[in-house]
Amino acid sequence: MVMALAAVAVGFIAGLFGIGGGLITVPVLFYIFNKLGLDRSYIMHLAVGTSFAIIIPTSFMSTLTHMKFKSVDFNIVKTFGLFVISGVILGTIFATGLKTKNLILFFSVVTLFFASYFLFSKEKKTKTKVKMNLTIKALCGFTSGFLSAPMGIGGGIINTPILRIFGYEIKRAIGSSAAINLLISLTGAIGFAISGSYLNINAPFSFGFINIPAFLIFIPITTYMARVGAKTVHSFNKQIIGKLFGLFLIIISSRLFFEYLQF
Repeated sequence: MVMALAAVAVGFIAGLFGIGGGLITVPVLFYIFNKLGLDRSYIMHLAVGTSFAIIIPTSFMSTLTHMKFKSVDFNIVKTFGLFVISGVILGTIFATGLKTKNLILFFSVVTLFFASYFLFSKEKKTKTKVKMNLTIKALCGFTSGFLSAPMGIGGGIINTPILRIFGYEIKRAIGSSAAINLLISLTGAIGFAISGSYLNINAPFSFGFINIPAFLIFIPITTYMARVGAKTVHSFNKQIIGKLFGLFLIIISSRLFFEYLQF
């Protein structure tokens, strides 16, 4: 029941903000796996890997919906995405090497920065597009991928602001970000599946760091709700929801920091 309710929120927010939903999925799965009594030495990694797997169909449906509104710029997706993928690969290696306690702290601190973005960012009025040169694409893309990997997120919460900074109109930034999320989630899921199998963690009903039951419960709900969220953004001012989401992220960050202290 908890997973199903979380899936509704994850899918809707993924489509609405052009993000993967991992900022909600990972903490929820962490607490569920903890309650189930799974080995605490890998439950955060299992939550991150499963989150990536869940994001794949969610991002796919979100991208298709944004494509119908002609809000996906595949030129930026193809070029920016290559650097993102390289960042995810190295970020996955970095995350796998972290102990659970340190991974929890990493997630808590970065989530706090994301919360600040939602709380204090203001909608940019100008639609002037500034061309991103190769160096900027490489730096921003790699950073986005590297930070996304230990978080189990699609990277939209990073990529959407980046595209906005360079003049992309909000709906086009969200649509393009959703497509980049798909690249991140695919790479991340494969990486965590392989690393978990290599480490032979022996988690029940799991393939590497991907928990199959959680994946099957989340998928149908998040996939549907991602389409609802993606449609909503085209007819709704999302600034107020953005602020509320920022407050919610502060709560998540604080709660996980408490877990870090108690771990």
